[in-house]
Amino acid sequence: MLYLGVNIDHIATLRQARYRELGPEHPLSEPCPVHAAHLSVKAGAFSITAHLREDRRHIQDYDILRLKEELSCPLNLEMALTPAMLQFARALKPEEVCLVPENRLEVSTEGGLEVAGNLVKVREACLELREAGIAVSLFIDPDVTQIKAAIRTGAPCVELHTGCFANCLDPVSQELELQRLEAAAEQAHLAGLQVNAGHGLNAKNLRAFLNTPHLHTLNIGHSIVSRATSVGMEKAVAEILLLMQGYHT
Repeated sequence: MLYLGVNIDHIATLRQARYRELGPEHPLSEPCPVHAAHLSVKAGAFSITAHLREDRRHIQDYDILRLKEELSCPLNLEMALTPAMLQFARALKPEEVCLVPENRLEVSTEGGLEVAGNLVKVREACLELREAGIAVSLFIDPDVTQIKAAIRTGAPCVELHTGCFANCLDPVSQELELQRLEAAAEQAHLAGLQVNAGHGLNAKNLRAFLNTPHLHTLNIGHSIVSRATSVGMEKAVAEILLLMQGYHT
């Protein structure tokens, strides 16, 4: 079975555009990312993903604490590999942490984590989180070198960055990116890693992407939140789940 993790970051982005100064706990602050998470779970989401950035540009500590307290499903905390974020994760103890790169100038995550060039640091972080009882995934590009490095970290899971595939408008280029993802998923699976994927997946490109083998969870946010502005969060989640039906590894 293929699972859906709904990323609610962009619900918070919309809220922060108007109510940043009031704070997320203010009664006027809307929309509420925690409410969106509950609607997503009601519609069938397996997990909720939220990225607590160092600059707190969208999701706030208050949101994460509420999610951890209220959710009946796993919380996947995306975060940078920094001492402060590791300390926060150890105290929070979400079901899963996904280590991602952060660039203060980017609007959303633009690429995978450089694991091969920071192997010792990533491996130490994975050990620290594992000892705290937290499952770890590494958000990486579908690259042979990065997957080999991810295997050496001891992380049980990788999340393949699908942005290059999703951004391709040319069918030939899209097919080449899809082949990279398929090969990466095969390599990670053969090494015993759980294979998740996400970034830029939507109703238009999902059918082609589902040719990728061994997928466990798709983390999708922007396209669901965008669709929700027209049809509501529950229906937007349900539409993606419908497209995911019948997936075979």
